Amino acid sequence: MQLLTIVIILALLATIGALLLGLASMSSGGRFDRTFGTSFMWLRVGFQAAAVILLIFALLLHS
Repeated sequence: MQLLTIVIILALLATIGALLLGLASMSSGGRFDRTFGTSFMWLRVGFQAAAVILLIFALLLHS
């Protein structure tokens, strides 16, 4: 497996992990959600942007 493929898979897994943390935070509610909920969702947006950029880079590299 190529390094770029592994990095893309890790970025996708990090996106899923941040999404699940954000959803768990929202479902628990209360002080924990007020403290960390927004941070988890911004983390997801960052990982998602990184994954999309890496995918575009891989497509451009292999075409």
